[in-house]
Amino acid sequence: MMRDLRVLLLAAIFTASCAAAQEITPVIRVDNPPNTAEQQAKHYVILVSLDGFRYDYPAKYGAPHLQSMAVDGASAPQGMLPSFPSLTFPNHLTLVTGLYPEHHGIVANSFYDPSRTPDEGQTYVYKSKTNTEGSWYSGVPLWSLAEQQGMRAACFFWPGSEAEIAGKRPSYYEKFDDKLDDAKRVDQVIAWLSLPPEQRPHFITMYFSNVDHAGHTYGPDSEEVRAAVHHVDDTIGDLQAKLAALKLPVDLIVVADHGMVKVQGDPIDLSTFADLSEAHTEGSLIYAKDEVAAEKIYEQFKAHPDPRFSVYRRANLPKDLHYDSNPREGDPVVVPNGPYELRTKPPAANWVNNKGEHGYDPVKMPEMKAIFFAEGPDIKPGTKVATFRNVAVYPFLARILGLTPPETDGQMGTLVPALKAHK
Repeated sequence: MMRDLRVLLLAAIFTASCAAAQEITPVIRVDNPPNTAEQQAKHYVILVSLDGFRYDYPAKYGAPHLQSMAVDGASAPQGMLPSFPSLTFPNHLTLVTGLYPEHHGIVANSFYDPSRTPDEGQTYVYKSKTNTEGSWYSGVPLWSLAEQQGMRAACFFWPGSEAEIAGKRPSYYEKFDDKLDDAKRVDQVIAWLSLPPEQRPHFITMYFSNVDHAGHTYGPDSEEVRAAVHHVDDTIGDLQAKLAALKLPVDLIVVADHGMVKVQGDPIDLSTFADLSEAHTEGSLIYAKDEVAAEKIYEQFKAHPDPRFSVYRRANLPKDLHYDSNPREGDPVVVPNGPYELRTKPPAANWVNNKGEHGYDPVKMPEMKAIFFAEGPDIKPGTKVATFRNVAVYPFLARILGLTPPETDGQMGTLVPALKAHK
């Protein structure tokens, strides 16, 4: 009897400690099935996004922990190409779905969908509850893919991770709180990796916005950006040290969604070039109420050309932008030709201009390129890969995790040499 009581007591203590391991931060737990025996045997992947971390910042400002990843693992010295538009939400979804924004549906940070009814909600705003509504998203994010195939996943602030997508949520996730201490984010991930094997997530995402905030407010050449780069690099170093102590087979992948460039001039008010009264507008996106209005607005823009931007009917956008098939993209579409901020309304009287911005064509503006670093048991040390499009990250990570991905826009291509032969 006493032996049975001791066993029960130890089991209760173990269960409580496991629960406590998840309560460093306010984790939301989803009652997904445990890891299958097959998935328990696989390696782990942590995908970290450093928002706005331009590809040349490690060399420009010094980032010893990231630079050590280039020696011990793989890197893209000339950067990774984000998808157009080089904005936060579209590119975070591209990284975890392998789809261009026009295919996963998040075509901007905020946008309008003329095909939805007012009852469904027609406007997606990234800083609102709409980002938690799964009906806006297409594709199968890596966390949903993992859960579908019997592997637990966890997400720390990744855009889209608070929504049910492809019928799944990650087993563990957090509601976005930009003020949550970065060190606690690291400790929570370590706690997740300390769970029993059947509960332990094998795919984990992390997100840090420090560099992006500094870049917008002070510009990419500022001392504030330098300090933010050093801070997140130190955070990566903390994560590396704590992962090493766990002695688990973890592949660490560090990326960014986009870069940053110094803004030139004041915001450009597009409503001074064309009458937009017959269109819905969202940010710089224009949604003409019908074909007649779309052509009228387009012709008005063409009658008042400006070298700072180009105007297209959506179907005629350059094909390499991959931005011509989704009504959410608007029509006509205005594309900046330089580091200018576009708006469809005059700025508010108290508006303070950003000193740094992104969202531009990454092929024409190299400042939009993002970092890519990878290290771990499945990564070949000292590998340098050529610049590649970020749709390749999804099949790359699926290969490491041993998951079967759906058909996407991405092929591993350039990233194949970064993997050890057994992968």
